[in-house]
Amino acid sequence: MLLQLLLIEVVLGELICSIIHQIIIWRKNIMKIKAAVVEKKGGPFVIKDDVELSEMQADDLQIHMVASGICHSDEALRKGDAEIGYPIVLGHEGSGIVEKVGPEVKNFKVGDHVVLSFYGCGNCENCLKGMPTRCLNYAANNLSGVRPDGSAHFTEDGHRVSDMFDQSSFTTTTVVRERNAVKVPKNLDLRRLGPLGCGYVTGSGTVLNTLKPKPGETIAVFGTGAVGLAAMMAGKISGCTTVIAVDVVDSRLQLAKELGATDTINSKNEDAVAKIKELTDGKGVDYAVDTTGVTKVMEDSIQALAQGGTTATIAVTANHIDLDTWNDLCTNDRSIIGVNMGDSIPQVDIPRLIKFYQMGMFDFDKTEKFYPFEQINEANADSGSGKTIKPVLVIDDQYKPE
Repeated sequence: MLLQLLLIEVVLGELICSIIHQIIIWRKNIMKIKAAVVEKKGGPFVIKDDVELSEMQADDLQIHMVASGICHSDEALRKGDAEIGYPIVLGHEGSGIVEKVGPEVKNFKVGDHVVLSFYGCGNCENCLKGMPTRCLNYAANNLSGVRPDGSAHFTEDGHRVSDMFDQSSFTTTTVVRERNAVKVPKNLDLRRLGPLGCGYVTGSGTVLNTLKPKPGETIAVFGTGAVGLAAMMAGKISGCTTVIAVDVVDSRLQLAKELGATDTINSKNEDAVAKIKELTDGKGVDYAVDTTGVTKVMEDSIQALAQGGTTATIAVTANHIDLDTWNDLCTNDRSIIGVNMGDSIPQVDIPRLIKFYQMGMFDFDKTEKFYPFEQINEANADSGSGKTIKPVLVIDDQYKPE
């Protein structure tokens, strides 16, 4: 009996040593990165250098992050307006350089410059119809806090840290699926390009992909942040002869003029609906885009429509609107639509926007201001206050445009 017990102890000891050894090996293979972590609902961004990055899968890219825009959706999740789970690494307007590729990756190689965007599964009915923004698995793939297969994107001391958009660009390195990435020209400044993955493609796509105004038609954009200015520039590109920008900040309206608005209205000083009617010979505009999510402004965007006009509401908001469906909609044959991510296909729309930028027709970079990664809380505050239209975090301060 004693001999049997000794044998059992030896076997158990060897098994425990083997398990410990495998754990040590596993731990050595984990890559630790620097990331801005929100530890609890409403908490500040805390930059940590011990966040553990998940291992690559077959269709993954490992991205060295150069920069990332800050979006109001990041702030909504930080505050807890919508919850994925805490702690969390946010950011979804990233740009960077491919440093590793999985064996099943077909369209990218090491050294490619990329912009990151949302993830569409590519297999559901809507994705197969060419509508990835309506992916039937959109929430699970982008807003569940984990990777599409349910595994953790990031951990800290072995505990899960939630992700965003299956990328989380507030990091020095991240791992994404091939479908998250869009290849961009190497001769352009990567620090500028990240916001094309969300804010700019959302505003411009709402006009170019959804509303599709014809040359000679009219459009009003309510709110001249990054999304609104992108929508306004897209109206100009589409050939709208009247492009009206509405805001309450004069400096933003001045920039809107520089970027192509034919008319500007400070709705703090004058009645926006009455002024729009005046500018359109009493008819109203053919199209309106609301980027504010403010109840009164959304309602004004509907009242400012011509007969047969359409308003697109694209703000992330919990606010409601009050409608007289008979007069506001039916009698005047007006429409209200919601648009997610500009109904975009990032791999198609982002290169198109870059072409417009190169032609001097889409000067999105005039909305941007650079901040060091370590100043993420200041940059986020400046975004919320309106001091900066599009803050961009420079994560790799050694990066030099080619």
